[in-house]
Amino acid sequence: MDRIPMTPEGYEKLKSELDRLIKIERPAIIKAIAEARAHGDLSENAEYHAAREKQSFIEGRIQELQAKLSRAYVIEPAKINQNKVAFGAKVKVVDLDTDEEKEFHLVGPDEADVKNGKISITSPVGKALIGKEVGDQVTIKAPARTINYEIISISFE
Repeated sequence: MDRIPMTPEGYEKLKSELDRLIKIERPAIIKAIAEARAHGDLSENAEYHAAREKQSFIEGRIQELQAKLSRAYVIEPAKINQNKVAFGAKVKVVDLDTDEEKEFHLVGPDEADVKNGKISITSPVGKALIGKEVGDQVTIKAPARTINYEIISISFE
């Protein structure tokens, strides 16, 4: 079974979602199913079918989160060589063609959130940045264009 690299924050986020589903959502949906059952004929009871569908979704998500957390490999960024880009690094780059600055936070695949600057270490940009140092240039072949970045700074906050 493959281990899933995760930041401590990403691990805690998944763990809190799992706790919420188990302690709040699951009991609430069980209560909703019981109430819908009390209304009588289940074959024409839309509330009952909707509650059962939601229960199925919740149980599936609980299983998915439990599997991810059991395979999680939490990496503490502070314990990594901080001279090179590595997992958990916040990397500031400048696009050499447009002079636009961007910051990427390299995280595990389950934590990626491009809108918030969190990119997976398995993404093309993540793979290109890993192991590089400040001043290094990287070329990423994207579908729309080839992007040339220069690394301005690396931090592990």
